[in-house]
Amino acid sequence: MSGESDHYTFTVAAEGKHSWSSRMKDRFKQKPTLLRPSAGTKSCTIFRAPKSQEESNPNAYKPHVVSIGPYHHGKEQLKMMEQHKARVFFTLLDRTSDDDDCAGLDDYFTVVASLETDIRNSYSEDLNCESADLIEMMVLDACFIIELFRVGSFSTGMIPEYEDDPLFLTNWIVAALMIDLVLIENQIPFFVLQEIYALSRSPYDGDRSINVLALMFFNRALQRPEEHLHRYFGYPITHLLDLFRLCLVGLSIFDRRSQEVEVDEELLQLTPSVNHLLLVGIKFEPRKSENLIGVVFDHGVLRIPPLNLDLLTTSFFLNCVAYEQSYHYCSKHVSTYVVLMSGLMGNVADAAFLSQCGIITNLLGPEKEVARFFCDLAKDVQFDFKDCHLVELFGKVTWYRRNKWRMWWAGIKREYFGSPWSFISAAAASILIVLTVIQAFFTVFTYYDPKK
Repeated sequence: MSGESDHYTFTVAAEGKHSWSSRMKDRFKQKPTLLRPSAGTKSCTIFRAPKSQEESNPNAYKPHVVSIGPYHHGKEQLKMMEQHKARVFFTLLDRTSDDDDCAGLDDYFTVVASLETDIRNSYSEDLNCESADLIEMMVLDACFIIELFRVGSFSTGMIPEYEDDPLFLTNWIVAALMIDLVLIENQIPFFVLQEIYALSRSPYDGDRSINVLALMFFNRALQRPEEHLHRYFGYPITHLLDLFRLCLVGLSIFDRRSQEVEVDEELLQLTPSVNHLLLVGIKFEPRKSENLIGVVFDHGVLRIPPLNLDLLTTSFFLNCVAYEQSYHYCSKHVSTYVVLMSGLMGNVADAAFLSQCGIITNLLGPEKEVARFFCDLAKDVQFDFKDCHLVELFGKVTWYRRNKWRMWWAGIKREYFGSPWSFISAAAASILIVLTVIQAFFTVFTYYDPKK
């Protein structure tokens, strides 16, 4: 009996071992689809928003008018714009059909088909769509974006076919499109836009690159000189969000020297609130700068470029931080700026002070919304002083705050020279003390004067 039991146990163990082996072999064959292993490569540039950020701002990463790319394709609330994409493509083909140098319909699909592998590798998730569907999506989306840029660029002039088109002339639609085009989950690879633009070039475009044409469209909100936009031709761009980021951040993101500054590690502390810095004598001034992150600290003055905080810029910050936190090969300039501003605006009074200084133009509503926005966003930022373009600034501010003599003098100025009345009181007290000393001197002098 015992022998039969041992044999039964051995048989079950053997079968169990075989069963687990088969089971795990099947699991080993399954490849992750929601975050592919290749998502960490340099070629993968389009991501879902990080879950922590999405939970804090669930609607900040989802398009409201148009879907671009596969992540939100086919959603019910975006069908209106989807119906217009084919019409816009047909308008483009019809306008260029008389030009022998322009491409025909098949040329667009042939070019994009040759890029299919690179397109799929650009997304962090497996794209669950057939080749024909993906190619059609890319062609229609790219043509729609490029025609939108052509119509919306101030210097391009109106294309006759769109003179009365509500799609490109209705203010709320254009404003919504501008925001949707800088969402991290609503992107197509920039090389697709470049190829489609090259095929569809026309006299309307002049000698402008797709980079400049895109920035001229966004310039409705940026308000930059046109010659400033031309500086961003020829630099590596991954998608429209990256291009918008480059324009606001500036070409300093390519300057590695700014990240090679050596600072005493004891001085590497986050900048405290505006009120705290005012107490130690630090002043705040707006700084004229071509880029958003051009913050400098010099001789006790923190100079910050003015910031218009509206729906577009808040959307940009949210999505740009998500991009920088997701793409390993991307600099963290905007994330660092957000950490800095979050530290400065500890409460409503700090945000109100920066508004009074002309550093922030608040179009969001109450000042508390500004402080809350940067505070909430900075919570999700993985920050490293050593990989930070403002490392020298953080060090200088900390050194300035630690100087006891300067803190003492700042307290004296705040106590006795903070307002006209306190100054008058201090001056009167000083004069009284001086007169008392003089009176005492002459009293003693008269007493001991031998000529008396």
